[in-house]
Amino acid sequence: MNKYFDVKEKVFDITEKYPETIDVFAANGFEHLKNEAMRKVMGKTISLELACKTKKVNLDIFEQKLVDIIEQTRDSMDSSLSDVKKNKGGEIRIEGVLPCPVRIPLMENFTKWLDDNKDTFPEGIDYELKAANIGVDWIREAMVDMTEVGIADIFMSAGFDLFFDEKLMGRLKSQGVFEDISGFDRLNPDFDNDKISLKDPKGQYTIMGVVPAVFLVNTEELNGRKMPLSWEDLLSPEFERSISLPLNDFDLFNALLLSIYKEFGEEGIRKLGKAHMRSMTPAEMVKSNIRNTSSGIPTVTVMPYLFAKMVREDSPLKPVWPKEGAVISPIFLLTKKSSKEKVKPLVDFFLSEEVGQLLSTNGKFPSVNPNVENNLDEDQGFFWVGWEFINSHNDIGELIKHCLDMFYEESGGKQ
Repeated sequence: MNKYFDVKEKVFDITEKYPETIDVFAANGFEHLKNEAMRKVMGKTISLELACKTKKVNLDIFEQKLVDIIEQTRDSMDSSLSDVKKNKGGEIRIEGVLPCPVRIPLMENFTKWLDDNKDTFPEGIDYELKAANIGVDWIREAMVDMTEVGIADIFMSAGFDLFFDEKLMGRLKSQGVFEDISGFDRLNPDFDNDKISLKDPKGQYTIMGVVPAVFLVNTEELNGRKMPLSWEDLLSPEFERSISLPLNDFDLFNALLLSIYKEFGEEGIRKLGKAHMRSMTPAEMVKSNIRNTSSGIPTVTVMPYLFAKMVREDSPLKPVWPKEGAVISPIFLLTKKSSKEKVKPLVDFFLSEEVGQLLSTNGKFPSVNPNVENNLDEDQGFFWVGWEFINSHNDIGELIKHCLDMFYEESGGKQ
């Protein structure tokens, strides 16, 4: 028994209260719950206990997996950490969002570090580091028309549009407001080699780590098709309307759009739209003449590596690290140039080996710290758009909007 749900509760009720559990369900044999229509219809008819019996999943172990992700995500579990310290008059201000699976342990380490180093910051520090699942609209609204004076001394978040949109931080980037003070001559070899470099050549942006996206293939839904091993495979006609994409994870989805656009152009974006398995009502599913959507279950789900690693070994769901590499959404750390002297100890903490190990181990978010072992195999590379691509486009925000328009035109519109 846990304090969040009863195993006799309906699956729909659990996922409705704790939407962060949907990816865990999907990664453990309940991939149909990624489809909103199926979640509402089937989730209301079956309890968690019965669902586990049906799939031959160990109930106790699976219950603990759900509890773990809930505790990692819920703001209520973090109330004692005082993560919001607005308008306290501190000399230094830190803002941003942190990946849900690592936010609580990171905040625990941070508050302990602050307590141990309180004499270093006699004027105090105000910080607001929210969970990524709440989104960044609160940041986006505040960024419009913001000047260098109004921006936080340190800012952290994943994503592209927030940092490169000329209406948001891209405008301040153009003004030279930020500076990379990481002090790293070379990054972790996983991100600093002849295939990839995450170090900003202009010395403005710092990347802490990345959120990688991989495939989770339901081998029972392949229906004679070959196992997809690459992003190019997903764009082939045989996988039309059979791919579940992370539309609600804007940072990761935008990274996917940009990566596909760079590698395959506008045609690739349109093929991605055709590949997306849009949500359908049960009646639509029955009438569908597309054989691989008739079950209502996606053949392939694109998801963060963290969730793909949760799949049990005997499951028909098989994680695939694409041959072009996992698409990555960088976790940026931006430092205001005018504040660099006073915030240097804080930047050193967030880029430390200790924090890097926490990101890489607890959250499967590989770190750029050169001393961290990310435990990746040689063939687990990354699909990164690159600084040259980013800097060659005047407004990444507008490019993302253009890609979204093409994607939704082919996928049937927003769900």
